[in-house]
Formats: sequence, C-alpha cells, structure tokens
Amino acid sequence: MTDTVDREALSRMIAGAAARIRAEHAWLSDLDSVVGDGDHGTAMLRIVDCLEKALADSPAEPFPAWFGRAGWNVMDTDGGASSSLLGLFFMGMADAIDKQISSLDGAGMARAFAAGLSAVCKQTAARRGDKTMMDALIPAVDAFTAAVNSGGEIVKGLEEAAHAARSGSESTREMTARHGRARFVGEKSRGHQDPGSASIALMFEGFYVGLSESQGEAPPCPI
Repeated sequence: MTDTVDREALSRMIAGAAARIRAEHAWLSDLDSVVGDGDHGTAMLRIVDCLEKALADSPAEPFPAWFGRAGWNVMDTDGGASSSLLGLFFMGMADAIDKQISSLDGAGMARAFAAGLSAVCKQTAARRGDKTMMDALIPAVDAFTAAVNSGGEIVKGLEEAAHAARSGSESTREMTARHGRARFVGEKSRGHQDPGSASIALMFEGFYVGLSESQGEAPPCPI
C-alpha cells in the first residue's frame, strides 16, 4: 500500500467527512441552540456540499488549485464564522503544496494541515481552552503531525487526529465560552459541548474512515 493521498483518496476523505456531518447535523444544531442560533448543523451541511461539489467540478485539478478554490467557495457559503474559518483552513492548506502536486505523502499532509491551522490562527484570537472549534482543530493537527513524524502512515495519523479532535471537543463541556456568539451566555455555556469543535471532530473522523476505505482496509472501529 502506497502511503500517499491521491485524488481518489482525497475524494473519499471528503465524502467521509460529509457523511459524518449529514448523519449528525441535527445534533450539531441542537448543540448550537444552547449558545447560538441553532443553525450550525445546517451551515455545516452547506459547507460539506460545497466541498464535494468542488471536487466533482474539477476532477483533474492539482491539489493546490482545488484546496484554494474549495476554500474560497466555503467562505462564500452562508455559514457564519464556521464557513469563514474552515474556508481559511483549506486555503491555507493550498499555500503549503507545490502548484502541480496531485498527491501528498504523510509529511506533505502534515505541512498542509499545519499551514491551514496557521491561516486560521491569523484570523481568530481563539485558542485551546476558549470553547471553540480550535479546541478540536489544534489537537487534531498536532496529533497527526506527531504520528507521521514518528513513522506512522497517513491513515494512522488521521486516526490519531480523530481521537484528539473528539477528546478536545468533549473537553469543551467544562469550559466557559470566551469567543464568538457563545461568549454572551457566559457561564451558561458550561456543561454544553461546543458545536464548532464537534464539527471538526466529525470531519476528522470522516477523513479517517474515508481514507481507510479508499485503501481497501477493513472498516475501522468507531472513533
């Protein structure tokens, strides 16, 4: 098995993420109803639709062009802060990839994830502990990088990233929101999982499942 993500594998990763969001979008909106407008699940549906459409519309496009265009398209969706920050994440990934690349090895994927995270960090002051998507995104990128740097294959890196994102998201239940709309409810946000972090966890779970399937492995155990 070649340890790279090519166009087909990327498509399966995105499809996996989309499937997880579609399966749990009502739950995401329920989480958001505590601290926001209750529409986060619907916003995430638009975002994953946009990602899948971007792949379908350009089957032969090199990775940097696709990540950049997909990022712009996500930013154009009506998804509030989620679409803005996730759009920046994919656009940032494009900046770390050579222009004609159509596959990524583990090190390349780690650089792309790190560049995406850096782009998001430049836009928001939120970090771990602030009860936002960053509580899942930062540990996910860190875990993936650590896994591939220690010799793990990409699929193992994504498994570690998914576990880290899920753990990070679940930890937000005990936090008080300090950024975004949720900060206005203050202490009332304690006891409730942050919806943005939950979405990131679902997406990385989907990336892991999608890549496992694309490589012909047995269906992975639930995260």
